Amino acid sequence: MKTSKFDIADYLDSNEMIVEYLNAVLEEGDNSDVVAAIGYIAKSIGMTKIADETGLSRPSLYKALSDGAKPQFGTIMKVLRAIGGHIRINPLPT
Repeated sequence: MKTSKFDIADYLDSNEMIVEYLNAVLEEGDNSDVVAAIGYIAKSIGMTKIADETGLSRPSLYKALSDGAKPQFGTIMKVLRAIGGHIRINPLPT
């Protein structure tokens, strides 16, 4: 039996899936999980498209969104905008 490596980017095929995935990671993950998740989302959309929209090179994107990377906040914001997202703050439940 032949198996293939699981790649979450293969399943992020709609805006709804992307939103659910990123919100779950934001709620349950740590900083590196969030950066990796944004990278998977960018990969699912297409790094060339994200590079064009952010003005960053593809190699820079891969490096900034790789496992263990610590990208600048400005880079994260550019990529979030390019993938169609934004950050919104809601009060924590009391």
